[in-house]
Amino acid sequence: MKKILQLLLINVGLLLGACATPPQNGVTQVATIDALLAGGYDGNVTLTELRKDGNIGLGTYNQLDGEMVLLDGIFYQIDAQGKVNEMPGDTLTPFAAVTQFEPNIFADIDQPVNLEGLGKMLDNLVPDQNRFVVIRIEGDFLRIRTRSVPAQTPPYRPLAEVIKEQTVFDFENVTGTLVGLRCPAYVKGLNVPGYHFHFLTQDRQAGGHVLSLYLGNGWIQIDSLHDWFKMRLPGENQAPSQMDLSVDRSDELKAVEQGN
Repeated sequence: MKKILQLLLINVGLLLGACATPPQNGVTQVATIDALLAGGYDGNVTLTELRKDGNIGLGTYNQLDGEMVLLDGIFYQIDAQGKVNEMPGDTLTPFAAVTQFEPNIFADIDQPVNLEGLGKMLDNLVPDQNRFVVIRIEGDFLRIRTRSVPAQTPPYRPLAEVIKEQTVFDFENVTGTLVGLRCPAYVKGLNVPGYHFHFLTQDRQAGGHVLSLYLGNGWIQIDSLHDWFKMRLPGENQAPSQMDLSVDRSDELKAVEQGN
């Protein structure tokens, strides 16, 4: 009997140890932000393929056709008119970043905060700036400004030029979800260093790339990632492989992210 109890205790200990081990997780990305900035708008990965690597994320669609929000495994498009569409699996994307969301940090927002203040709050929750961080925030927004862009046709112009034709949407007293990604500085040229947010209203009727916000209250879920960063490279005959991607596009990226 004593031996049986010892074996049971060992097995329970192994089981508890396995449960305590955090799940492996990382970011899967399609192409690079610099390729997108340079006009690489032709998609090379289907949403069906990308969905295998994540259930939350952000990006854009083939020919730069609107803003992408991947939430709870569903791909949403916020088009240039502000309409939200669920996208079919055979849709292509030229740029996106996704993860299988396994939140390990939780916090409440109990006082109003703007976009800069939200970034500082998140930095306090995950101070290690060398980690990828995926964020989901459910909240009541006193104000939020978003944008989307129209689909493009070849020959493609750089994104900084396309942004001049963006459509801006202003919302007040709206409830919804922020999907965000914080990338380390060392991914400059591959993705957006710092914070990048897309928004979707609770009724799934509006949203877009976030330009500014004033968040009244809500709650935060964070997946702090440390296991891998995988990137799907463009095909041999696709536009990014024919571009000069040695150019420093930091100023272009800043203008695009801020909507200037």
